[in-house]
Amino acid sequence: MTVVLIHGIGVSHRYLSRLHHQLAAIVDTVSIDLPGFGSTPHPDRQLTVADQASFIHKVLDEAGVGQRVLVGHSMGAQFVLEAALQRPEMVPHLVLMGPVVDVRRRTVLRQALGLAKDALLYETPASNMVVFTDYARCWPGWYLKQLKVMMNYPTEDRIRDWRGPVLVLRGASDPIASGEWCRILVGRAPDGQLVEIPGCGHVAQYTGATQVSDAIVRFAGLEASTNAGKLPGV
Repeated sequence: MTVVLIHGIGVSHRYLSRLHHQLAAIVDTVSIDLPGFGSTPHPDRQLTVADQASFIHKVLDEAGVGQRVLVGHSMGAQFVLEAALQRPEMVPHLVLMGPVVDVRRRTVLRQALGLAKDALLYETPASNMVVFTDYARCWPGWYLKQLKVMMNYPTEDRIRDWRGPVLVLRGASDPIASGEWCRILVGRAPDGQLVEIPGCGHVAQYTGATQVSDAIVRFAGLEASTNAGKLPGV
């Protein structure tokens, strides 16, 4: 079994590194930089959520990874949900961390205000530094292309089609993935559960890495294994 960590819009594996190290002490763990993010080249066309989901499986298949617990944060939750729906036989457990986009806040302005509130009130200087330096590396044109994709993806509808177990995980103070929104998702999932990490905002996997790791390990029933590393995007 391998845990696969997928980042959200504008960022890279770097803000998943603390969680990666926690999990890698227990189970094979892989982080992937998706096309256009981190140090990977920008594609010459807009990529859909389904495109990114297919890329995830392509990278893992080429690396010889078998059964995969998919863990996605923010827009990455959309990517892993779609990937699980594409290849359900390969995904025994699914984890959506700080999932977007809240149906009651489906405007760019509301998302931007939530991000600003989170950065100012609930994140640490270290977590903000990682996130915003990655934003600076992401070409604005590419970010805006993917933002349109993110805003239009119906997470609340697609989760109904996932028949396996899903953990919806959020920082208890997250203003982007609110408690009510996450409970909506859990309620629509045939086999869903919610975990909230006290004292954390949207980037709970960085500010509360140990608690997030423990929740994932318990949820997926993971046992100690040989450690794995990062598979960069291509």
